[in-house]
Amino acid sequence: MSRKVPPAGSPPPTTAGTATSIGHQHTRPAPGSPRDLWRVFNRLTLQGFGGVLPVAQRELVEREGWLDKAEFVEVLALSQVLPGPNIINLALIIGDRYFGWRGAAAALTGLLGFPLLIVLALTVLYQHYAHLPAVAGALRGMGVVAAGLVGSTALKLLSTLEKNTMGLAACGLLIALTAVGVGLLRWPLVWALIGLGLPAYGFAWWRIGTAAPPQAGKGAP
Repeated sequence: MSRKVPPAGSPPPTTAGTATSIGHQHTRPAPGSPRDLWRVFNRLTLQGFGGVLPVAQRELVEREGWLDKAEFVEVLALSQVLPGPNIINLALIIGDRYFGWRGAAAALTGLLGFPLLIVLALTVLYQHYAHLPAVAGALRGMGVVAAGLVGSTALKLLSTLEKNTMGLAACGLLIALTAVGVGLLRWPLVWALIGLGLPAYGFAWWRIGTAAPPQAGKGAP
């Protein structure tokens, strides 16, 4: 079962299984309990060989429908700028959104519980078999697959830029500068956030302010 999360100021919903998204009039599914959060984050993390982020997008957006693409990008952006691994920050934010600290704890334990046991077991095996050429070749192959997963997720989320307040041209320029700075010039992430993130934040803030409708009565004597 799932619960409904009503928008602020609206009467409690009567139909179970949906939640109203922020800024939207339509409803979507929502986790019914912290156990649902644990189950979904445990399921996605067990699929995340080579990277959990692409699986998180598929599970949370495409399969469960708890977020749409735009909301996923917003939560991911916040998770990127906060200290710590972005997938852990994402789990904490989504868990807290629905059930407060209980939801955050459920999402985090679902994300880290079984993978911790698997990693410990694989570490023991790696110590015994790391010298084998087949093992080294398999790890290199997994690296290529991981890069492909991240790239495919980026392509899926490109459609959200059409509604971005900065506009497609500015978004494209920012993507190119980030790719050059981080990928080619090897900027540390903190300098990329300061040098590119802060100007982008200021530009987006300015665009939102200029696009906002004038307040009623402004300028009246």
